Amino acid sequence: MRPLAAIAAFCMPLVLAASAFAADNGEGTYGETDDKVITFAALGLVVGFALLVTLLSILQGVLERRKEERKALEIRRRVGW
Repeated sequence: MRPLAAIAAFCMPLVLAASAFAADNGEGTYGETDDKVITFAALGLVVGFALLVTLLSILQGVLERRKEERKALEIRRRVGW
């Protein structure tokens, strides 16, 4: 099974790069790319990254709060308050 996975991992970039050799005058799978397309793609990356960081920070805060509550509960159980 491992050799098959290694072969698949090696061949996957080659399969994806095969479209680069197509005779379509350099046009990609999206179509003709102009400045507007590139600008919106870059803006999408910036907004997506900021959204990802924000959501992961909120998740970390929630998990930290739960951890602190569990620690406080365990201390209260030991002390008996």
